[in-house]
Amino acid sequence: MPNLNSTIDLDVKKFFRWWLRELDFLVPEKIRRLVNEKQGFIIVRPENNRLALTYVLIARDGVYAASQSGTGAANEQAEPLAILERNASGIEQYKALRAKDERLAKANLILRLTAQEAIQKELALPVAVKENLSQVVAYELDRYTPFKAEQVYFAVKPLEGEHEPGQIRVMLVLTPRETLDALYEDIKAMDMSPLFVDYEATPNDLEQRYEGYNLLPESLREKPANAQRLIYTGLIAAIFLLLGAVLALPVLFEYQTVNALQEKIDAIEKDAREVKALQLEIDAMIDETRLLIAEKNAAPTVIEMLNTLSALIKDNTWLSYAQYSDGHLQIQGESPAASALIGVLEDSELFADARFVSPVTQDKASGQERFQITVDVTPAVAPPSMPSKQGGANGQGR
Repeated sequence: MPNLNSTIDLDVKKFFRWWLRELDFLVPEKIRRLVNEKQGFIIVRPENNRLALTYVLIARDGVYAASQSGTGAANEQAEPLAILERNASGIEQYKALRAKDERLAKANLILRLTAQEAIQKELALPVAVKENLSQVVAYELDRYTPFKAEQVYFAVKPLEGEHEPGQIRVMLVLTPRETLDALYEDIKAMDMSPLFVDYEATPNDLEQRYEGYNLLPESLREKPANAQRLIYTGLIAAIFLLLGAVLALPVLFEYQTVNALQEKIDAIEKDAREVKALQLEIDAMIDETRLLIAEKNAAPTVIEMLNTLSALIKDNTWLSYAQYSDGHLQIQGESPAASALIGVLEDSELFADARFVSPVTQDKASGQERFQITVDVTPAVAPPSMPSKQGGANGQGR
């Protein structure tokens, strides 16, 4: 089970160096040559009182691409160039060689010390000193070597692999100051400017030289060209701008899409509100129409009542007065037998509860009975109902 309490060792500088190296691999060779004219390496190796020069080219896919061997190691093609004396004749010999071979002017120069000029030693140190390795080693250098810090140039290189709990393994490489200073003066006299100084027993990986060590003191190191620095800075800035655009553009497009959809939704909602208002008006009109129809159908028409009375009352009976109000019909007239009218009216489907509202009197002139009858008018049969507001396609409500 993994230990979740362990500290994550994140080397930001190492990450960015790896990232830039991978980006450099993707850049076409022609563009890379425009940015950096340096091609290949010249390894300067001291041999007694002479300097052996070897030209090394990192073969990448036959041109200048990363090795695909699977191990990550680059395929170095080494070519011996010359052995120079460390005197005036050697200077003249190097000038002639440089004028003859243009590769020397474009190559990075590396001074690689041998066992006669440098030594190395593996150390085990506490993990707590990992962030200040150089300072700790310089303080206790006389414990690990027969030299003091002011007598040598040294470098400390962390080693990969398994470590003892609470400790780290490092490689200490050092060279006497007098030795390196003398070598540096000789190669500077030949117009050589080393990129770094390492030890042949622990050489730096030329493909990952930015992660290596350098025995050359800071004061003697070659300063990078401002143009190259500006170009790399511009490329890094452009990468970050492109990265920001990649992250920001989808968000911007999504925002614009959401706004466009919201505008459409607002327009649809406006139309929906108008449709709803029209629907409410239609429903109100339907309700009013229902009320009017119901009120109209609550009683038969006057013509229907008069036609029914004409059919029910015989020719010997005549009416002098008729009034319809609130579902009641009141009639006055004369009839030979007024009491018979009650039965006649109640037998009709249109009338009910016929009754006299005043006593029946005898007309002395005509000899007929005067009557005043009130009868209830039966409501008419309701017509088929109107389609419901919530009716389906067949017009029937739920």
